[in-house]
Amino acid sequence: MSVLPSTSLCGGAPAPVVRTRALHVVPEAASLPAVVGAGLRVPTLSGDTAYANLDHAASTPALETVRAAVDRALETYSSVHRGAGFASRLTSAWYEQARAEVASFVGARADDSVVFTRTTTDSWALLSKALPSRTTVFVFGTEHHSTLLPWGRFRTVRLPVPQTVEDARALLEEALNDHPSRHRLVVLTAASNVTGEVWPIERFATLAHDHGARIAVDAAQLSAHRRIDLAGWDADYVAFSGHKTYAPYGAGVLAGRSDWLDAGSPYLLGGGATRSVTEEGTTWATGPARHEGGSPNVIGAIALAAACATISRHRDAIEAHEEQLLERLTTGLGEVPGVELLSIFGEDHDRVGVVAFTVDGWDSSLVSQVLSVEHGIGVRDGKFCAHLLVDELLEDPWGERSGTAVRASIGLGSTLEGVDRLVSAVAGLVAQGPSADWTLTESGWAVDGTDPRDVEVERPW
Repeated sequence: MSVLPSTSLCGGAPAPVVRTRALHVVPEAASLPAVVGAGLRVPTLSGDTAYANLDHAASTPALETVRAAVDRALETYSSVHRGAGFASRLTSAWYEQARAEVASFVGARADDSVVFTRTTTDSWALLSKALPSRTTVFVFGTEHHSTLLPWGRFRTVRLPVPQTVEDARALLEEALNDHPSRHRLVVLTAASNVTGEVWPIERFATLAHDHGARIAVDAAQLSAHRRIDLAGWDADYVAFSGHKTYAPYGAGVLAGRSDWLDAGSPYLLGGGATRSVTEEGTTWATGPARHEGGSPNVIGAIALAAACATISRHRDAIEAHEEQLLERLTTGLGEVPGVELLSIFGEDHDRVGVVAFTVDGWDSSLVSQVLSVEHGIGVRDGKFCAHLLVDELLEDPWGERSGTAVRASIGLGSTLEGVDRLVSAVAGLVAQGPSADWTLTESGWAVDGTDPRDVEVERPW
């Protein structure tokens, strides 16, 4: 290993360039990568049982390779870009190598910036602040609130929920024709966080560019399942989160064209974002440092890089695993009377492992509580921070809103047994009702008697 000086950031010691061999912190398995907590058992009314994790769309468990990378990095944990000591130089080098790993993971071009943020939401807030003045933003009602809301009411053109991909293209083209401006940005999800349906990003990127607009892609629900390819898509920006990509909370990414990011105001004013500060004024840095003011989340960046590297090594096995589970899930639920799978473009459209559904005659919140308390299954219910889309998908012919849905989402923490347990539990609920008595209270559905999940658990600290 060699440590070489490089340019200085925010004064102090030079930022290092450290050359190391790739650190395989856990031997590569022939099968799927292991997740932390795979052996978790949870309390139910009938006793402890193996946890069926079908809530990956909200947050994925961390990988064992990620835990090992974090443990290794903590041994030399030190300041970033500011210290002359070996630990600081090594930590700084790993932080920048993490950036390079993530750049490879998203298929970034050589001149793209890769900025570490906190979450996808944080990434879009950063990009919104960096947009040129009077940029017009085009966004569909299918989007998660993090991509729907940050652009500002008066510069956002909100498009309705489309019926087909061709309908979506027609709606976008009409809007682009009707709203000419010097700077325009199309914001589009890569995979819906409600239905899991995959959008053909390349086609929309071509359409946007044909009209002189740029395109930003929300890959939060794609990153753990399919390849992100900025260059291959010919997209301009992409964002995703570590906590949906088998890394812990607190690390996200915005990657893409550097010009708007270098011209925009720094996201966080402070150390690291500056090139110089004098009595006459401040000169801001360019590149990722411009928007990474303050001490960065180096452990989060290393954790995310470890997750990206592991996913890339095991991509074929991961996709095969999820394809098998998704087929079992959709086929099984589709055979249960009264269950409706939600879809934007139709049930045959390509999707990742996210399935939202309703059960005729049953409140979605009660369904999710029954699955947890009676069967040890983790799902989510509600509108999934995509209210416009869920309201549209649940609207009946008479214009009444059906409320909310249940969402089951698969990943590396999911098993065939867990999927089968979910399908069996939903079928049993439809046929026989819940096994316990449930009461609707001001705070939601509650099981009569003692909830088995209300147990004393020692704090991890």
